[in-house]
Amino acid sequence: MPLYDFKCGECGATFEVKASIQQKIAGLAPQCPTCGASNVQQVITAGVFVRSGDNTGSLGSFCGPDARPGCCR
Repeated sequence: MPLYDFKCGECGATFEVKASIQQKIAGLAPQCPTCGASNVQQVITAGVFVRSGDNTGSLGSFCGPDARPGCCR
């Protein structure tokens, strides 16, 4: 089940809410676990994607356009 990050508009506490995607679509209305306020906003965090595979200059590689053989290994 995904975790959603929230920040309280009253006390500034941050917390996570575990909810299914269906619950998220229906609308979440969490309360701050620190102060009980309902004035909370979801905090959008950036995801990190890691791609495995060779670094030989193929699509998705981390080598630059002028990379020489063996530089990205």
